Amino acid sequence: MIRFILIVIYLVLYLILSLPVLLAEWIIGKFNPKLKAKSSKALVGWGFRCIGHLAGTKLIVLGRENIPTDTAVLYVGNHRSFFDIVLTLSCFPGITGYVAKKEMNKAPILRLWMRNIHCLFLDRENIKEGLKTILKGVEEVKNGYSLCIFPEGTRNKVNDSFLPFHEGSFKIAEKGGVPIIPMTIVNSAAVFEDHFPKVKKATVVIDFGTPVYPDKLDKDTRKVLGTYVFNHIKERYFALKEEYFH
Repeated sequence: MIRFILIVIYLVLYLILSLPVLLAEWIIGKFNPKLKAKSSKALVGWGFRCIGHLAGTKLIVLGRENIPTDTAVLYVGNHRSFFDIVLTLSCFPGITGYVAKKEMNKAPILRLWMRNIHCLFLDRENIKEGLKTILKGVEEVKNGYSLCIFPEGTRNKVNDSFLPFHEGSFKIAEKGGVPIIPMTIVNSAAVFEDHFPKVKKATVVIDFGTPVYPDKLDKDTRKVLGTYVFNHIKERYFALKEEYFH
């Protein structure tokens, strides 16, 4: 429980003490929105790295060389833990927001930092509003801001299993004309969810796969793009688990 308490205290202090910084970021954004997003991403990334350190997490990152640096991308990953976001943000080379559930838009202070790094808030219960969010995502990637989405729609609560990928999630890449980076996360639930409410030391593997360019796929594959990426991540997941956690 000590690690959990330390993380909660750290997070509360970080958010409170960051209020003056948010004001400075707001001022920067009035003159240079890109710089605001870049500096906010660096600050949030630093905060998340500190949380990972407090949790005692050893992070193994593979495939960084697969991430294009000359274009925005859509990161697509499996989702098992709250720590998936904490651990992945600092791995992204450019400004990257997350497609998060709409409830996160109610979190005091945190939602301001999320907006600064171009996170979007998705209403999964309202199809019309969900479509608006996807269209906003298309606009973001066209403007050069990468996004990360977990197309299972929610955290999967069963280890070594996957929920179906929602095909609509992939419209951001298709309509935005950007590549998809399959992101396989292995063992993140071992940090927290497997023994809630304790936070324990764990090794987590994050693997960035070869970019998938929707416009270069044949017509039939594009119709089931979600399944195509799902199969890649699932295959890679079990290969990595065998390699690192056997």
